[in-house]
Amino acid sequence: MKNYSKRDAVRHFREKLKFTTGPAELSRMIKDHEEVNIIDVRRPEDYAKSHIPGAVNLPREQWPTLAGLNPNRLNAVYCYSQQCHLATEACLEFARHGFPVLELEGGFQTWQEHDLEVEGEEALRKAA
Repeated sequence: MKNYSKRDAVRHFREKLKFTTGPAELSRMIKDHEEVNIIDVRRPEDYAKSHIPGAVNLPREQWPTLAGLNPNRLNAVYCYSQQCHLATEACLEFARHGFPVLELEGGFQTWQEHDLEVEGEEALRKAA
């Protein structure tokens, strides 16, 4: 095993738990009306098709505006998928400006795979 350190592993996973969440946990936070602000950093056209209920769209080109972020709430940030690093990059940027952030692991793809509620154009078409 390559330089395995129990102490480093414990520190890594403790920190990971502080700054990431999964779809089931975020869904519970929403249902329990916890003070969470949801930020979708995908392209506007993808957000319009379908997004997590209540999410604010803040695509990369708008990050400097910090529009939609709330300094008094936890800002849960998501992008496309586990392989997409937009949410990680956004969390880093927003944290540098003092915003409390949490990354949704797996992004919107994992949210959908768990059959959790969505809103947007596609959701309206399915409901009709």
